[in-house]
Amino acid sequence: MAKVKDILDYFNTVAPFYMKFDFDNIGHLVGKLETEVAKVIVALDITDDVIDEAINLGANLIVSHHPLIFEAIKKVTFDDSKGRKIIKMIENGISCICLHTNMDSAKGGVNDALMDALGAKNITLLAPHGNHPDGTPYGISRIGELEADMELESFLINIKNSLNSNGLRYVSGGKNVRKIACCGGAGAGDMLAAFNSGCDTYVTADLKYDHFLLAKELGLNLIDADHFCTENVVVPVMAEMLSKSFSTLDVVISKVHSQAIQFI
Repeated sequence: MAKVKDILDYFNTVAPFYMKFDFDNIGHLVGKLETEVAKVIVALDITDDVIDEAINLGANLIVSHHPLIFEAIKKVTFDDSKGRKIIKMIENGISCICLHTNMDSAKGGVNDALMDALGAKNITLLAPHGNHPDGTPYGISRIGELEADMELESFLINIKNSLNSNGLRYVSGGKNVRKIACCGGAGAGDMLAAFNSGCDTYVTADLKYDHFLLAKELGLNLIDADHFCTENVVVPVMAEMLSKSFSTLDVVISKVHSQAIQFI
């Protein structure tokens, strides 16, 4: 039977931890490395509901994209939201492995999955931010092309459906969609890189008002498809990775975690 440390080592091969951004906090964050894992839940975030789901299903490992512990904590008490989660997990023998910016950058990770959902082909890096030991670059944002021009309205409907989104925020640059770039999650920082690379459309999340104003002035279709929706595409990918690599694992995708933002 696989142990937590075996699963941790596996993810360090498919999404090497050196690819994380310096600010990030990834890896084994709660529990014992020697724990034998029978059932694992995969989710974008470790919420109270996801922890309760793990307890109810008898899972003893949660693999998430977003880190449970991101900034330094000075106490672990039940009065604090973060502390409550940590205590509940430890009391129920649940460990967690969190994969964030390394999985954003990984081949086949968040942004390749997002580009696949957007229907893009010929995918390459938009803005490399580091190099592998062999010297080849890696990065988060991707650039690619649709097989044919598509009207923006049709593209928006396709995105909404493929990402199962409650709604999209966007501004039209007055162009059809063909050459696109993406960054799952908060990717406003690469908007100009997308424009300078000749893209007509950029898909990301967590955009501010000024970003939409600038995009309209530039003539760039800019789409905020929600942080959860642009990154949750990696959850089934991680689940499949685990299922294929560990035959003894019962791998479950969280059924209780969904897009938090609603529209009226």
